[in-house]
Amino acid sequence: MLQNNPLLAQLKQQIRETTPRAEGVIKATEKGFGFLETDDGQSYFVPPPAMKQVLHGDRVQAVIHENGDKTSVEPDTLIEAGLSRFIARVQKREGRLAVVPDHPSIKNALKARIKNSLDEASIGDGDWVVARLVRHPLKPDDRAFFTQIDELVAKADDPAVPWRVTLARHALEQECPDAGDDWPLRDEGLERQDLTAEPFFTIDSEKTRDMDDALRIEPREGGGWRLTVAIADPTAYVEEGHAADLEARTRAFTVYLPGQNVTMLPEQLADDLCSLREGEERPVLACTLDVEADGSLGDYRFFAATLRSRAKLVYDRVSDWLEGQGEWTPAEEIAGQLRALRDMTEARAAWRAEHALVFKDRPDYVFDLDPAGNVLDIRIEERRIANRMIEESMIAANACCAHLLAEHVGHGIFNVHRAFDPEKAQAAHEFLTAQQIEVELEALSELPRYKELKRALESRDDAWLDARLRRFQGFTSMSARPGPHFGLGLAAYATWTSPIRKYGDMVNHRLIKRVLKGEQAPAEATQALTEQLTERRRLNRMAERDVKDWLYVRYLTPAAEAQQAFDAEIFGISRGGMRVRLVANGATAFVPAPMLHSDRDKIAIDDKEGRILIEGEERYKLGDRIRVELVEAREETRSLVARPSA
Repeated sequence: MLQNNPLLAQLKQQIRETTPRAEGVIKATEKGFGFLETDDGQSYFVPPPAMKQVLHGDRVQAVIHENGDKTSVEPDTLIEAGLSRFIARVQKREGRLAVVPDHPSIKNALKARIKNSLDEASIGDGDWVVARLVRHPLKPDDRAFFTQIDELVAKADDPAVPWRVTLARHALEQECPDAGDDWPLRDEGLERQDLTAEPFFTIDSEKTRDMDDALRIEPREGGGWRLTVAIADPTAYVEEGHAADLEARTRAFTVYLPGQNVTMLPEQLADDLCSLREGEERPVLACTLDVEADGSLGDYRFFAATLRSRAKLVYDRVSDWLEGQGEWTPAEEIAGQLRALRDMTEARAAWRAEHALVFKDRPDYVFDLDPAGNVLDIRIEERRIANRMIEESMIAANACCAHLLAEHVGHGIFNVHRAFDPEKAQAAHEFLTAQQIEVELEALSELPRYKELKRALESRDDAWLDARLRRFQGFTSMSARPGPHFGLGLAAYATWTSPIRKYGDMVNHRLIKRVLKGEQAPAEATQALTEQLTERRRLNRMAERDVKDWLYVRYLTPAAEAQQAFDAEIFGISRGGMRVRLVANGATAFVPAPMLHSDRDKIAIDDKEGRILIEGEERYKLGDRIRVELVEAREETRSLVARPSA
């Protein structure tokens, strides 16, 4: 009866409303206490007893306690749990089952039960699982943390742990799709031009199996070149709405991880029927386009065709040959084309540098693994002339696709990239003004004026300025409607050149075919689809980064034990220290503030400006090249710790 007393309930509500409170996110520390970080930047101390009721990442309301000049908070209401679905390791102790979340800031062993459909005997101590938080002490009627194990990801001794755990963490598929072996070529009502007598060729990495582009180039009599880009045609086999199509739509992309690919399409298609293998007849969707002598694009024509690639070429061999190195020599019918493609590439790059924008060359880091997944070596793969030849050909072909879809359909799957997030444009403008870079605010959102600004900024060759501006810049997203791609400096950009590995390119293939057949286009892609494509691409990139971080730690553990020194570039500065990228292998490491000076009071870190002062003098800033020593490799958090070399 007392519990239902309305006067008591009213009194409790009044006390609650008059008690000082704060809302924010819990940040745990290794020492058992934590902080409540509010949205407006305030930080409140959370004592160890109160931390037992929350987890790192929980959004809570808390009561503020004043004790003299000390202020602390006691969380009492859960707004949103920091954990829901998560990766964990099983802990079995004296018949009791618990899981420890695989999170650098959560060390709690949480009681667990096993989903009914799982065999409890098959799950052992140290195994990796997917778990779900089902009870939280701050929830009504819950007294403690409790979790449920929903899926066994990998046994503790499985050599594939980095790959399996990473894919499970991001809820990505573990295996390639399997949709049988019967894939007849569909009759789409398209007339296919016979190109089998033409000397097309592919250029890829030596181990590439899903070859989706072949080229043919000829010099034009009046100057310039005629380039034909032929692209593998999976929609010739996969009808829209087919089970394989729906699965590809869900996956959205092929996931490329060191040592393992998880294909978007069944391997029977991706690596066989659709792959433009040397000597094999294949259906393609093609575009012949004219490139003028100055590198500008002229007329283009899309069409369906059949071809047979004459040669599977490899990037490094082609680059060596064009640079007068190595022993490999192409067949004569290919050699002239490679020279022409090189000349066209230089002309296109020069035109884009003047009229559009060109990315700065950044090296790729390639992992050489043994069959067990151990890293044998990490190689730097520079973007040499052969890589640039393919890149320029694809950019030109995709620009033609964007124009075709915009003119004849009005929609498609477009890559849209704004230079700056709309919410950050004003801050970016203020930053540039502070750097004595006079520019109107509109220049950050209007493509022609942005291109002028970008060229002026690049002429400064200021690594700190480049790094600081990245804080304000936007990301590429998928859109059903045409929009500018500021990164490339193009008014619109729509890819169709990788349909084996990108579902958006399959959508664009089907739209191009509608145009070729004179058919009315279907309804434009839904926002749900474009958002899913954008999100899947983000998850794929995170998965690639996470696997690499795991492999980097394993590979560089001996270097950390030996405190080996490396050249590095500073790419991040925070209140706790700075993040650096090792030039030799691409690994990232954290340099904690205590490693910068023995007296923390003599270090001033300006994370907003990206500068670190020691004893009043600027010592480090974003973009600097420095020498660091690795001092620790932590496999449990997949992180490296470094310090500046003496």
